Amino acid sequence: MLINTLALLAGFVFLVFSADFFVKGSSAIAKNFGVSPLIIGLTIVGLGTSAPEILVAAIASMQGNTGLAMGNAVGSNIANIGLVLGATALIAPISIHSSLLKRELPILLAISIASYLLVIDGTLSRTDGLLLVTGLGLFLYWLARSAKQSKQTNKDPLALEFGAEIPSDLSNRNAFLFSLCGLIGLIASSKLLVWAAVNIALHFGVSDLVIGLTIIAIGTSLPELATSIASVLKKEPDLAVGNIIGSNAFNLLAVLCLPGLIHPGTVDTLLIYRDFPIMLGLTLLLFFFSYRFKGLPKIGRVKGFLMSAVFIAYLGKVYLDTLIT
Repeated sequence: MLINTLALLAGFVFLVFSADFFVKGSSAIAKNFGVSPLIIGLTIVGLGTSAPEILVAAIASMQGNTGLAMGNAVGSNIANIGLVLGATALIAPISIHSSLLKRELPILLAISIASYLLVIDGTLSRTDGLLLVTGLGLFLYWLARSAKQSKQTNKDPLALEFGAEIPSDLSNRNAFLFSLCGLIGLIASSKLLVWAAVNIALHFGVSDLVIGLTIIAIGTSLPELATSIASVLKKEPDLAVGNIIGSNAFNLLAVLCLPGLIHPGTVDTLLIYRDFPIMLGLTLLLFFFSYRFKGLPKIGRVKGFLMSAVFIAYLGKVYLDTLIT
């Protein structure tokens, strides 16, 4: 058990650093080729921050542990809003200036509802996986198009914040090495993480779904937590919210599709009737918190406390359900 715990912790550490290397290298390459910071931030960085979930889900699905893969996708979205945004807002209130984020939020809500409708029949088929991949392509196209429109009309605050974060001192050679090392590290750490998680699940007699929803979901959300807290401390609040919205959309489109494409099968009833509704509820909460009829929308400490409280209550519910079963 000690070996599995150490392997899990090592997997998380290497996963976080590998994801950071991969995102820095990939975004630097795109910037060196003249791609705008807003497009880089919304697409490359967005996918990069979901890279841990993507790799974990792919490896888990190939090994037949689809519960872990699906739990990771849904659990990460719950953790991103309840834990990451909740904790970030408790540290410093998050003001939302970007008009692009306000247009992206309804898209995330639509993606969340559509994903739920695909699994509500109790199966995640290859057709469902293909529909999610198609949605991913459409979402990336919409992001790139919206970024170009924002550049042509006026400077969106999000573009300035992304521009400040993308490395500008990396040559193509060094940026490629960063990306390659990051990718290799992601693959290796994801395999280690899945191996340790499955062994821990077997040791405690819990399902791989529970491990995916809790330990793995929280662990793979660590990059978002670090990024969001750093963003608000550097007075870049739109970046904190933008990372979560993008990550959650990619988790459903690029992560949830993998079990369907690689190992289609049944979906745990708890995921359908407990976890997905919690994810939808938190997404709705974020949606309403991010709009205001008068003045600037702000996710303050009270709202942050509420999101954190929902997340803690959810973990308690998962724990109680595990004891019952």
